[in-house]
Amino acid sequence: MPEIRKDPFSNRWVVFSPERLRRPLHFEAESEIVFNEEDNPFIEGHESYTPPEVYASRNGSAPNSPGWKVRVVPNRFPALRIEGELKKEAVGFYDMMTGVGAHEVVIETPEPGLELEDLDSEGIAEVLKAYRARFLDLKQDSRFYYLMVFKNVGAFAGASIPHAHSQIVALPFIPIAVKEQLDTARKYYAEKERCLFHDILNAEMKFQKRMVYENQRFGVYCPYASRFAFETCIMPKAQQADFYRLEDHDLLQLADVLKLVLSKYRSALKKPSYNLVLTTAPFRREHSGYWETIDQDFRWHLTIMPRLTGLAGFEMGTGCYINSVYPAHAAETLREAVV
Repeated sequence: MPEIRKDPFSNRWVVFSPERLRRPLHFEAESEIVFNEEDNPFIEGHESYTPPEVYASRNGSAPNSPGWKVRVVPNRFPALRIEGELKKEAVGFYDMMTGVGAHEVVIETPEPGLELEDLDSEGIAEVLKAYRARFLDLKQDSRFYYLMVFKNVGAFAGASIPHAHSQIVALPFIPIAVKEQLDTARKYYAEKERCLFHDILNAEMKFQKRMVYENQRFGVYCPYASRFAFETCIMPKAQQADFYRLEDHDLLQLADVLKLVLSKYRSALKKPSYNLVLTTAPFRREHSGYWETIDQDFRWHLTIMPRLTGLAGFEMGTGCYINSVYPAHAAETLREAVV
């Protein structure tokens, strides 16, 4: 059974999940992929290779059979387990809780040779609808406080299998990185009666030099203090704290943005490894200062972080990042990339 332990220095929770050591690793090196299609659990026809699906976009076919566009299944090697009671306790001086949560895999396409950006906008929107559906289901479980959606592409970004997929993890706590954003947003709103996310996006759209792309509902920019070279942030223009409240037409517009930006990465950076992270509001489980103005002060957003260089001692020891590319230059490169 996994455990979740709290670091008393940073107040960060750390998940200990020895079962993850059993994962098959299909990547040997960044430039070399060792992959046998017969062993691929994510292709159409191999539905029995995975646990039973918890969601699927299908063409009228039966569950756990061929004939799907997007499929969501429990991770065979979960960081956290959905079974069991959430218990919090002291272990001597330290704090610990049982490793209860959910860990799911979103299989984005039945085709092994396609990346997310190879799908058309409707296909990418089906992936986003899967995220939304799992939010709506998992938020019903009172043990969970936060839902993390992320996508690792390439061995350098932590991917263990090359078939296009993303992951969902439901956590029994709010991660400290999210708490920091909540605190900052709430204090900014209390002082200025304006949303920090709104002000940042408006400033970037006026300045333009760090903007990569925008459509009717979303803006894409390279953050002023980007941690990673060519890091981008996708932010809705309308105020919205919760990703799961997006309507179908919004998801289609977001799919348009994702397809273009990921295609530009492929063109400009020669198909880099990257991490994509969705940051959204936590579930409102108990009274907290966060919830009083969260719908006005917080805005969900997507961050894409190319992994062109590794993290080293400086980053690990200080929490600061060294970025060799100014965001204005990164944005210009991405804007000019031909897709």
